[in-house]
Amino acid sequence: MSIRTLPELNALDGSGSLIRIPNQIDVPVSNRVLRLIDTPAFQRLANISQLGVVRFVYPGATHNRFEHSLGVYRNTLLFLQQLTSHKQFCDSVSERQAELLILAALFHDVGHWPFAHPIEDICLTGLPSHEEFAGNYLRSPDVVSLLATDWDVTPNEVLDSINRRGNSVREKIASSILSGPIDIDKMDYLYRDSLHAGVPYGQNFDAPRLIKSLCLNAAGDRLAITRKGKTAAELMVFARYVMFSEVYWHHAVRSATAMFQRAFFRWHQLLLGRTAGSNPETNGIESQLRHIFEMSENEMILELISQGKGTIIETLLNDLFGSRRRLYKRIASFGMDINETVYLGIARQPYESLVTMGDQLCKRFETELNVTLPADSVLIDAPPVGLEVQFDVDVFDPESKQYRKLGDVSPVVKTLAQRQFDDFVKQVRVFVDPDLKKMIQQAKINAPKIIAELV
Repeated sequence: MSIRTLPELNALDGSGSLIRIPNQIDVPVSNRVLRLIDTPAFQRLANISQLGVVRFVYPGATHNRFEHSLGVYRNTLLFLQQLTSHKQFCDSVSERQAELLILAALFHDVGHWPFAHPIEDICLTGLPSHEEFAGNYLRSPDVVSLLATDWDVTPNEVLDSINRRGNSVREKIASSILSGPIDIDKMDYLYRDSLHAGVPYGQNFDAPRLIKSLCLNAAGDRLAITRKGKTAAELMVFARYVMFSEVYWHHAVRSATAMFQRAFFRWHQLLLGRTAGSNPETNGIESQLRHIFEMSENEMILELISQGKGTIIETLLNDLFGSRRRLYKRIASFGMDINETVYLGIARQPYESLVTMGDQLCKRFETELNVTLPADSVLIDAPPVGLEVQFDVDVFDPESKQYRKLGDVSPVVKTLAQRQFDDFVKQVRVFVDPDLKKMIQQAKINAPKIIAELV
């Protein structure tokens, strides 16, 4: 059997089972893929939203990881269908590696828990990555059995593919398909998030033409595109830029994110306080984190509120998820184009440092206003320590037989991708309790000036 004859690729002709996802997209599924989709491990993704608190700003953005995973799986088939037309790819990637890629795409988000990305960004003790957490579900008896019977692979092999381990040529190719400048994940989430948020930014980068241009780079170990895909790639770079600027890092989205992060941080502190002086790897913190991560979104929220009853945890989460939404308000923003000194002094600091700075600001406002403020009345939101992957892909010119960096042939990409992406789409923002903002405004306090003095 060759890659071209895999039942999953054969299903692209529409002769087998189909699952319809928005917007009028048919996802072809083979019998063995359908059996995996039907497992509890995969079905739980239907209870985990793709964008979490983004729905507070874009009400339609309630789609889930289940839908996204199906979209990523379909993209994998389209990538493989295109790449198998290249002898270089077929010589490098075996049928088994292609099957592992299909499984990694299908299960790439199986380890996600509710609000995984905001929680991961604050880097807490005992926190597993969602990729590591995937092992819990891939090792469930029914999934283990299906992987062995239908695919002749082990959970560890799938995990290695998801986590992009390995340095062989075929493993590097698979890694670039799963997570690279043009990958199956970005190609789905940009489109899908844009669709459900009701904005046009991520829906118009001509994914079919981009896929048709896929090839391998000169070294044969990474995805590249032919010159025919240049415009589509430029549009994808711009789509990503605008989606981060207008959706993922919209100021009200980041207010809700900052509130949830602080509530979770305080809950984590409660766990640490209960087990002070013991080893975090053995004192139950990891087991308690894993327990709460196995819950659905609503279950997690209710559990956090219950455990944080009478504390700021309960207040923040009720303000977010209660019967009446009450978001913190922005009093200052700093970006590279607004105040570079303040931005660089706060961006990518450890979360504990942001908490300390917020507490210092709170005390300063107490002095200025001659009042006593509740804990966590001031929240600082900043770009996290980790950086976004840069858009760096080779473009092959069939006439000259040469590869050049996309940034070298595209002024659009040179501007939007070669400069530090995070510094221009992610701002440092200071949010405060709505009542505190009113007091600051009434007292005519220059909040940005006070914040700048503390950096």
